[in-house]
Amino acid sequence: MRRMPLYKEQGVVLRRIKLAEADRIVTIMTQGSGKIRAVAKGVRRTTSRIGARLEPFTHVSLLLYRGRGSLDTVSQVEIIAAHRALRYDYGLITAGEAMLEAVDQVSEEHERNVRLFLLLLSGLRALEAEPADPAAVAESFLLKLLSASGFHPSLNACAACGAKEPELFSSGQGGAVCVRCAEHGAGPVSPDALALLAGSARTDLRAVGHEVTDGPARREARAMLYGFVEYHLERRMRSLPLLARSGALP
Repeated sequence: MRRMPLYKEQGVVLRRIKLAEADRIVTIMTQGSGKIRAVAKGVRRTTSRIGARLEPFTHVSLLLYRGRGSLDTVSQVEIIAAHRALRYDYGLITAGEAMLEAVDQVSEEHERNVRLFLLLLSGLRALEAEPADPAAVAESFLLKLLSASGFHPSLNACAACGAKEPELFSSGQGGAVCVRCAEHGAGPVSPDALALLAGSARTDLRAVGHEVTDGPARREARAMLYGFVEYHLERRMRSLPLLARSGALP
């Protein structure tokens, strides 16, 4: 049989699932090929040399065989950055998981998206610096991911007419809206919550989360953001409730 084409890539491992007795299917966001799914054969055996290199959060260099169907096959793996710090702290784990899940949901298989790949790398590197408030980094990441995907919420003016100082928020209408434009289901939003979201959206990920903030405006902003993310991704994200709890002060 003719051998399948061999190609090189680099990417971040998003998730993995068991396959048969010793294999795994890994989902990887790559720089050049977009999101791919590939079979890693024998990696669950104790003798495997590459199993530990295909952990979520890991930035890897890959050699793969292109499959005839939707699954490629991993041939070689080398670690570029392990991001180990993310595996030993609950706040960092939950923030990182929110990033991986969001990228997995918004990206299409084999659709190149260098901007999204670089955003993910920036997010993981920001978390590896062990910020005081990892949830704030993840929330800033989600806003940037929405913007990169064409779903950035309107936060400074009415999404429908552009009026300043909107008083309501509607995920279906694209963010903040004024009273005249609001449709059924729009809810009140405070200027402080909108200002927090707007600041988080424009601030570099490396500059977010240096101080822990909490209070009514932060909780309100988080609820608006999480609802907006799930509305536009059209699915529940299992990581968001955990992220909310990890980011709350006792």
